Amino acid sequence: MEQDRVILSGKRFALTLDRLCHQIIENHGDFSNTCLIGVQVRGVKFANRIYQNLSQILDRTDLEYGKLDVTFYRDDFRRREDPLAASSTEIDFLVEDKNVVLIDDVLYSGRTIRAALDALQHYGRPRKVELVSLVDRRFNRHLPIQPDYLGITVDAVEEAYVKVEWEEEHGKDRILFFPKSKNEI
Repeated sequence: MEQDRVILSGKRFALTLDRLCHQIIENHGDFSNTCLIGVQVRGVKFANRIYQNLSQILDRTDLEYGKLDVTFYRDDFRRREDPLAASSTEIDFLVEDKNVVLIDDVLYSGRTIRAALDALQHYGRPRKVELVSLVDRRFNRHLPIQPDYLGITVDAVEEAYVKVEWEEEHGKDRILFFPKSKNEI
């Protein structure tokens, strides 16, 4: 088995998160009509960090932040051998006429984001939706979806796997690249 490779960690990882937060602030100012939505499951870990950093930078604790489950909106929901486990949706506000910053950790085929856009409609019609991705696997896109805010781009063949690890869960913030799919690891 080939070894995994760390492609982002430590200070560069922290700087990437800070840069993304400052870019979002540049476009959304005081966040008076903006909400943050993390895509369950792995995107929420990234969204939590973005929310915490934005709250600290802006010295605010009242940013609207929700967590969106997309399980039943996925186009492969009924095509999998193993049933998908749903996560909870935690959105206690409407997105009607708001600017929504949708947050997911790895943008791969675009199908999860398509499902998130469908699921989001149950909470109103947003004025605008922007996408924040920590990692973009740009050569593997199946749908015409691109991030508005991007941490890093990873050019990888379809068999490769990219994983984001978080200090709270794994002891370190880092992005790993595996040359083979996660099923072969």
